Parts: sequence; structure tokens; C-alpha cells
Amino acid sequence: MKSAYELAMERLAKSEPAAAPVSAEQKTRLAEIDRVYQGKLAEREIFLKQQLGDALAARNLDEADKIRKQISREKNRLEEEREDEKERVRRKK
Repeated sequence: MKSAYELAMERLAKSEPAAAPVSAEQKTRLAEIDRVYQGKLAEREIFLKQQLGDALAARNLDEADKIRKQISREKNRLEEEREDEKERVRRKK
């Protein structure tokens, strides 16, 4: 006989396939995706923060505001890309 926990987990897996446990291969791929996107994010932040520093040094506040907004947009875009890619891995069987 199965325990109540096992039955609940089976029902959950049927109702929400994305919530199903991931395999070791999927875990490895998810970790790789995280590493790649952390690198991309760090690269963009370094580049844009250099531009921000240059704009602030030149006392160009309008340009500095644009760069700050761009940093925020880039972070959001990369986070969304990372989550989309991770979701594709989770859905693969």
C-alpha cells in the first residue's frame, strides 16, 4: 500500500507536470543554465557600470539615468530568458 504522501505526490505530478521531480541530468542542466546566465549578467553589469561611471564623471545625469534604466532592463531580460530556458528543461522528459 502507498502512503498518503506518495498518493498526494502522484496526484500533484499528474496535475502539474512542471512540479514533478527532476532527474539528475535535468538538475545538471539547470545548474549549467544558472552559471551561464550569472556570467552573462555579470558581463553586462560590468560593461554598463563602466559606462555609468563615465557618465557620472562627465556629470551627464541624463545619460546616467538612461544607463541605470538599461541595467534594470538587462537584468530583467536575462532573468526571464534564464527562467524560460529552465522551464523548457523541466518540461522535457
